[in-house]
Parts: sequence; structure tokens; C-alpha cells
Amino acid sequence: MADHYSIQFQTPKLIATTGSASPPLLRNNVSNSTQLFGLLTLLIISTISLILTGLTLVIIIMGLIFFSPLIILLSPIWVPVFTILFVFTVMFLSTCGFGIVVVAMLSWMFRYFRGLHRRHGLQSKLIDAVH
Repeated sequence: MADHYSIQFQTPKLIATTGSASPPLLRNNVSNSTQLFGLLTLLIISTISLILTGLTLVIIIMGLIFFSPLIILLSPIWVPVFTILFVFTVMFLSTCGFGIVVVAMLSWMFRYFRGLHRRHGLQSKLIDAVH
């Protein structure tokens, strides 16, 4: 019974390194100059982007404060103009969309009546299985 609970001690093995004083695990985790340069670049770009975002927000708010009297005075002119522009834009885009649908339908009908269409789906497989 005492043989099952015997404790065996192992001596630690030394790791041989090739020309370096640091162990391999430490060498794999040390950042090199490329990683340091990338991190520095990331920090600089992030800082510049944050500053530009803040400046943009401040300029937008200052512009709204400065131009709000002009916007309020000219709104009786702008609202009808933008309403008319919106209606014409919607009409133009819907006309283009309907035109594309008509061209697609005519193309499909031409190919169908000329017999150039392909049979797809379950119906064609059933027809092919019967014949």
C-alpha cells in the first residue's frame, strides 16, 4: 500500500538557448521595433482622429448657433422649395424604377415566347422525370 503513495522528485531541466541570454518564452513575448512602431502609429492616428471629430462637432454646433436666425427667417422659402424638390426626385426615381421593371418584363416575355427561357426549379425536374 505504501508503494502507491510514494513521491518522486524530479530535478528541473535547464533550457538551452541559442546565442541569447533570455529564455524562449520571454523571447516570444518581447515586442520588436515593428510592433512598437505600429502601436505608436495607432496612437497618433487615434489622437488625430479624436481631435478632428471634436473640432467637427464644435464647428457644426457653432454653425447652427450662428445660422439659426437665417434659417428661421428663410424657412418660409426653403420648405416649399425642398418639398417640390422632394416630390420631383421621388417621381423621377419611381419612373426610372418602373422603366426598369417594364424592360425586364419585356425581355422575359421576348425570351419566353421565342423559347429561349430555361426551366428551373421543382416543376422542371418533375417534367423531366415524367419524360
